[in-house]
Amino acid sequence: MLENSKAYNGFSVNDAEAAKKFYTEVLGLKVTDIDAEWGLMSLHVGGGREILMYTKPDHTPATYTMLNFPVDDVDAVVDQLIERGVTFLRYDSEHMNQDDKGVNRGMGPTIAWFTDPAGNVLSIIEDD
Repeated sequence: MLENSKAYNGFSVNDAEAAKKFYTEVLGLKVTDIDAEWGLMSLHVGGGREILMYTKPDHTPATYTMLNFPVDDVDAVVDQLIERGVTFLRYDSEHMNQDDKGVNRGMGPTIAWFTDPAGNVLSIIEDD
């Protein structure tokens, strides 16, 4: 029934302008307005894919990693994002082996987590 559907995902934010500024100026992604009055935007990511971002008055941040950015060198990207004001999350767990920058190593993929201005969890993950 849906095997030929071009499915896409989306997520909410509480402030369209803050989200647009973060995703464009901090992460360097393209964001286009679909309907500025309603806070509908398209986040353009690799491979020509688009993700719907929308404002929601009663927004609750995603507490799981809702968007992963595969990169060749996690350390280099983490350093660049720290320079742009991003703070990386620290998890208190025996299943984590995070260094001083917040990069988790040796227990699963090399990965570091951070949030967008709406509190949604994102990650930088090493692409092997």
